[in-house]
Amino acid sequence: MNTYDESSSVRIAVLQARGEPGDVPRNLERIARAASEARAEGAELLVTPEMFATGYNIGPRLDEVVTDDLVDRLRELAVQADIALVVGTGLRRVDGIANAALAIDADGTVLARYDKTHLFGDLDRSLFVAGDALGPLVRWRGLRVGLLICYDVEFPENVRALALAGADLILVPTAQMEPYAFIAEHLIRVRAWESQVAIAYANRVGSEGDLRYVGRSSVVGADGVVLAAAGADRDELLLATIDPAVIDRSRAANPYLRDRRPDLAHDRIPQTAPRQPEPVISRERPPA
Repeated sequence: MNTYDESSSVRIAVLQARGEPGDVPRNLERIARAASEARAEGAELLVTPEMFATGYNIGPRLDEVVTDDLVDRLRELAVQADIALVVGTGLRRVDGIANAALAIDADGTVLARYDKTHLFGDLDRSLFVAGDALGPLVRWRGLRVGLLICYDVEFPENVRALALAGADLILVPTAQMEPYAFIAEHLIRVRAWESQVAIAYANRVGSEGDLRYVGRSSVVGADGVVLAAAGADRDELLLATIDPAVIDRSRAANPYLRDRRPDLAHDRIPQTAPRQPEPVISRERPPA
């Protein structure tokens, strides 16, 4: 990866869009258009929604669309648009197909792959095998970047773990559906604030099978400020600037990471001893 000025800010883009279920060529074309538009606006990174390249709620068709050349096709897109990509897609593992996020630099280098660790409901569990580790953190343009996928970000310990490992920015491809709009509206901002880490949350819109997606993609700064936000039901391309200086100021002003007490963590709470039965007290008059 290239070496950049550690103090430089970075412009990123988040794609909120409908996908075409199981139609990889059309989905890649949509990513290419967004990548070109984002680059023209000065962005150096584009984040897509969860499982956007292949389709998400597509049942058994998933096996036929997750092909061996998929990574190379995504690498070509990054090179052609001269922009780094984080793409939600199905990717094969030895034990099955993962719901994955693939990070690719503008020169086509694969920077990281993250497999969703927290599978959501019957849909995820019927189609995917779970990842078994958070991370890795990627050093990119002076930022330490982490990846999570949809349901993963809803667990505060996942975001906190990445923040404690040094993450400045967490990129979250997602496919948030009804009735969970409140997560996109409120929880993402809280996650950024409580761990002093910027978060880019890329959601879908429209419908796929019996799912109706709620949109509301966003980019939130480490200080909890919403830098860009999309509506509920239309394709949008969000643009925002991530400034390391703002992250540093936020951590100085809101020192949760410094002031936390890991010695009091929930897994160290002692169990209360079982309650003992009350002693039996006789109310009979003792013999004379």
